[in-house]
Amino acid sequence: MEITIENIGITTLILLTGLSAGLCFTWSNAITPGIGRLNDPGYLMSFQQMNRTIINPLFLLVFFGPSIVGAINLYLFKNAPSPLIWSLILGIAIYFFGVVLVTIFGNVPLNEVLDKTDLNSASIEELRQLRERFEVKWNRLHLIRTLSSIISFLLLLIGLFQVSKYNIQ
Repeated sequence: MEITIENIGITTLILLTGLSAGLCFTWSNAITPGIGRLNDPGYLMSFQQMNRTIINPLFLLVFFGPSIVGAINLYLFKNAPSPLIWSLILGIAIYFFGVVLVTIFGNVPLNEVLDKTDLNSASIEELRQLRERFEVKWNRLHLIRTLSSIISFLLLLIGLFQVSKYNIQ
């Protein structure tokens, strides 16, 4: 594979999407099940601190990068054969709708409720109720993000194979 702007673009897109899929998988597979074993105050405090820590420039690059780099790739490959265009469109759309929008309109509002709660002054009953309102819904939304990011990653890999197959430059 030659070093071209198209190859750099699709490689960057796949890398960022793969990192996002890996992050989602790790949260689904290890982090949320692990902290799910904690008592209500421990669970809520852990989640609150992780939500505060994860918002950083590197995370934002990995999270929003696939949508931005995806749009650039659609432009770069606008004249490519249909199989490549469709794998890019589907991969980028699934990522955008299933990861970005689900996060912004689903997980983030839940995170904000948790963030605004003073866990140290809440009663045991209030903490139990907060966890009940938060945990199942957050995990369900996160499962959508995990599956969407993995499917997107696979579709983009198919796109890479199409680039190689058609020797697109």
